[in-house]
Amino acid sequence: MAKGVFITGTDTGVGKTVVAAGLVRLLADQGRRVIGLKPVASGAARTPAGLRNSDALMLAAGGGIQVPYELTNPWCFEPAIAPHLAAAEAGTALSVGELVDWYDRASTGADVAIVEGAGGWRVPLHPDGFLSDLPETLGLGVILVVGLRLGCLNHARLTLEAIERPGRCPFLGWIGNRIDPELERLEGNLATLARLLGAPPLAVLPTLAEPTPAAVAAVLGRCERLQRLPLAG
Repeated sequence: MAKGVFITGTDTGVGKTVVAAGLVRLLADQGRRVIGLKPVASGAARTPAGLRNSDALMLAAGGGIQVPYELTNPWCFEPAIAPHLAAAEAGTALSVGELVDWYDRASTGADVAIVEGAGGWRVPLHPDGFLSDLPETLGLGVILVVGLRLGCLNHARLTLEAIERPGRCPFLGWIGNRIDPELERLEGNLATLARLLGAPPLAVLPTLAEPTPAAVAAVLGRCERLQRLPLAG
């Protein structure tokens, strides 16, 4: 089984996809056999090939291993709503056993699998459970993307507590993303996050004019703490 990293966030819209895709691109550029995966996605376009989610397509594009879309993103729903509601409307049940079986198949042949979650850590599944049951069952390392905006301190600390409480997933660190360029007292907020999360950030993404995977990979590639992670060496 591939070594896996689960990318979660303090909320929806905090930059999980660009961070995950940037990390995929960085590892691929380093010659790693890396694959980007998005188990559950809501918000998809109808295409001749079927439903396609833009985040999943971005993750798939940068990897060193090409697999069918259905392996990259096996549960894809059209409405841009909470995934468990979209699954319920589609009459689709999601279980942790099915997620684990999928991960085993999708990561075959890869050295590293970068798995992007949906929304925050405790996103519900339908009919029960959470998407976080997948990384907890597999023991995947977790990177937390913190959207740097007002309210992120509380969200970040609560997410860390939820990750660490069962003790099943190694917490690899956090990445700050400047989604609000007008956030006041940035350095003070970063220092507080470092205290609340137990370590300085692996990286801090600036507000990028075009946050493409290549641009994010260029930033991540200059971050020494991120480079020290076993997956980046």
